[in-house]
Amino acid sequence: MLQDILGEPEWADLLTPADRRGLTPLFWSHVRPYSEVNLDMGARLDLAAASVPDPRSPADTDDQQPAGRP
Repeated sequence: MLQDILGEPEWADLLTPADRRGLTPLFWSHVRPYSEVNLDMGARLDLAAASVPDPRSPADTDDQQPAGRP
């Protein structure tokens, strides 16, 4: 309904940018961009199965320098 009304030229000409910003929460307050996260506090992560990468050697870090920099 709001889209139809706000799409009419007479309303579009009346609304200022501040008015449009005021309408934004009406459309976006119910949106969760990262969805809902439910934590299971009774479960544990199996951290023993996770692998940790080896530390870098100085030769590896030299390869990462941007061109033109010492």
